[in-house]
Amino acid sequence: MGLRIHFVVDPHGWCCMGLIVFVWLYNIVIIPKIVLFPHYEEGHIPGILIIIFYGIAIFCLVALVRASITDPGRLPENPKIPHGERELWELCNKCNLMRPKRSHHCSRCGHCVRRMDHHCPWINNCVGEDNHWLFLQLCFYTELLTCYALMFSFCHYYYFLPLKKRNLDLFVVRHELAIMRLAAFMGITMLVGITGLFYTQLIGIITDTTSIEKMSNCCEEISRPRKPWQQTFSEVFGTRWKILWFIPFRQRQPLRVPYHFANHV
Repeated sequence: MGLRIHFVVDPHGWCCMGLIVFVWLYNIVIIPKIVLFPHYEEGHIPGILIIIFYGIAIFCLVALVRASITDPGRLPENPKIPHGERELWELCNKCNLMRPKRSHHCSRCGHCVRRMDHHCPWINNCVGEDNHWLFLQLCFYTELLTCYALMFSFCHYYYFLPLKKRNLDLFVVRHELAIMRLAAFMGITMLVGITGLFYTQLIGIITDTTSIEKMSNCCEEISRPRKPWQQTFSEVFGTRWKILWFIPFRQRQPLRVPYHFANHV
């Protein structure tokens, strides 16, 4: 993937991404202030739960930033077509440039992207071959962080012992119920949306089909044998080491794994 930074000038995308950052900041400040730290100080929860919460939040933010600024696989104006692979390339009828098959022209970004899945306004970027793995990590850690926050919000009122020390001079303490209701509303909305998105992304990788191919029903090799799920995920994440699939701090390298299929009658 390299270190190429990709920045899309799109006010609509900026607003969507700003909303995501606001929800992240809201929960990263409110949940520890009202729930985690007070219950930790009174001995209701161990400190490791706070460390896990901030760890998930950091992984989520890193995946968001990197998915937003990483080049998704933009094709150069004069691509070099490897000898012997010309039959795997085609001409784009919008920008009149050669591109590998399964690439798509993004009308919002104005260029072709290798194995483009879709353009996501929430990261203000296309989801393509080089940042799809980061988008998957973003979905995973967002869902994990949301579940974690909702769980602690529920336990705060229905499971943990009541807090003995409450500073009513603090704004968040005086308006705790309204603040927590807003956090719960945003959390449930986020959880429902991200669960559906994450599910469709996982199914697309398992079936080796992009979202654009699903919507257009134009997957040319619909009768091709299906790859094992381990290979399709390894190709997306750029490594066979499954533990690295969850690390957003590394660099992705293209991976092509030979595979064999057995015919079952």
